[in-house]
Amino acid sequence: MAENPLFEKYGQTIPAGRQLFNEGETGDRMYIIQRGTVRITKAIDGKQHVLADLGKGDFFGEMAIVSQIRRTASATTLEEVQLLAFDRQGFQAMIERNSKIAMNVIDKLCRRLESANSQIQRLFQKNEESLVALNLYNKFYEKPADEQVLALDRAVKDISLSLEVPAEAVSRTIDQLAARGVVTIQGNALRLKNEDKLSELADEIGG
Repeated sequence: MAENPLFEKYGQTIPAGRQLFNEGETGDRMYIIQRGTVRITKAIDGKQHVLADLGKGDFFGEMAIVSQIRRTASATTLEEVQLLAFDRQGFQAMIERNSKIAMNVIDKLCRRLESANSQIQRLFQKNEESLVALNLYNKFYEKPADEQVLALDRAVKDISLSLEVPAEAVSRTIDQLAARGVVTIQGNALRLKNEDKLSELADEIGG
């Protein structure tokens, strides 16, 4: 790797069994694997589940520099690995100079998004009420406690775009929630009526 200018500037060699980061931590680096294997795990119901074993050319941790959110999973080396580690500024500089790597990252991000959208579609078909309830719950609580009212047409449009499902299906589900006393609809005003029930429905996803 000594002849690789990217590795000289951004490279790290990490021994086997090293925790690179833990779920829930703040992060400021993303990684591209040059050699070796990294295991990605996530805690679900108190147990660690393997999401993926990544190898040469794969990258991970990108959300820390793209959206600056906390780590959504943990990463551990399974063997000695060589990584390129970029902070936000370093990543921007790297893709400006290396279009091939930039296109590879974009391609893989698009594939991940496509896979996530497919999973959402399957989940919506299984339990559309809970997914709409979760989206409504998040929208209501983006607002102050005394202003928890949504424009119905805008909410339907946003949720439809977010889940990539027909607006008619979202509208129908919101009508069902209104009939059950979870929300109220007055003209174009959508208001939360039963917070506990909405939260309970949102928590049923995948159940």
